Amino acid sequence: MSQAFEFHLKKSVSPGGPRLGEMRTVHGVVQTPIFMPVGTQGTVKAMAPEELQGLGAGIILSNIYHLYLRPGAEVVAALGGLHKFMNWPGGILTDSGGYQIFSLASFRQITEEGVHFRSHLDGSSHFLTPEKVIALQRTIGSDIMVCLDECPGYPAPEAEVRRAAALTLRWAKRCLEARAQDPAPLFAVVQGGMLPELRREQAQAFRELDFDGYCLGGLSVGEDKDTLLAMVEVTTPELPEGKPRYLMGVGTPEDLVEGVARGVDMFDCVLPTRNGRNGMAFTGFGKVVVKNAVYARDPAPLEEGCGCYTCRHYSRAYLRHLYLSREILAYRLLTLHNLYYYLHLMAEIREAVAAGRFAQFRREFYEKREGGNTRG
Repeated sequence: MSQAFEFHLKKSVSPGGPRLGEMRTVHGVVQTPIFMPVGTQGTVKAMAPEELQGLGAGIILSNIYHLYLRPGAEVVAALGGLHKFMNWPGGILTDSGGYQIFSLASFRQITEEGVHFRSHLDGSSHFLTPEKVIALQRTIGSDIMVCLDECPGYPAPEAEVRRAAALTLRWAKRCLEARAQDPAPLFAVVQGGMLPELRREQAQAFRELDFDGYCLGGLSVGEDKDTLLAMVEVTTPELPEGKPRYLMGVGTPEDLVEGVARGVDMFDCVLPTRNGRNGMAFTGFGKVVVKNAVYARDPAPLEEGCGCYTCRHYSRAYLRHLYLSREILAYRLLTLHNLYYYLHLMAEIREAVAAGRFAQFRREFYEKREGGNTRG
């Protein structure tokens, strides 16, 4: 276990139920459950670091695959490491790039040693091994590193899913050895496709290894929501109680609530930023698509009572005008609102768990959405 990382479990309803925790890295303390805004290439799209701080983000996610290809880990290191490079004082978790490699199926070849692939940028050839992924994350100064894994597609033959899970476990052991005495924390990735027993087996196998945290990978790759949540539900009780559990790349506000209900501590997803750039806002009543004609003369904010900068200063009509005019400000204001909504939702969840009323919060969350948005 890393000496540069601490996780304290403050409250746990059950091994697979809602939890409260506190996670400490060398760049600060965050309360869990937490949502991490996605800064894939060293930036959370459309947001300045100071704005993210103002929204309450204590940790963000970046991606070593993308930073390795551009501008290069050595460039980032020469300019003071990723925190200084992007002017971000909080924590940074770096994904290993396993999902990105999965998405480049026609451009890569997986072997026992590692992954051969061609860059999606210029077609150049590269080879990543578990050891190299650790070295790259160390080079840029990650607060939390993630092991290289193989993410199977969906649907996939059972034999293929089992092969990928076994390889992921072997690669994780190599990552652990490569880290050696390095102080940077390291999270392993539990795979297993949509096979409940394999998910349990993987979690049990990883539990015997001294990682600082555990990711639930290989989900949200095309399966339905019930299947996704079922895989979470069979996995979290098998993971160490005193280590953080991170559901990778998931999801919607409903996913966050349901993930917490099943014992997840950490989330990331591109939805709040991507959907903001596509003209969609998340609210407690559901989605608001600002390009819709119904908002052309609407003086209301995106959500009544929302405390974000966007809702305090701008109307739906103005945001619609900006978006249809392709003004950059539209993307910034919608992204800011969405991130505020996500981070505020997680704060409300933490308060509910602390007060012992998460079940009530969960019920009211859905009742509000079912009631719909009276302003359209």
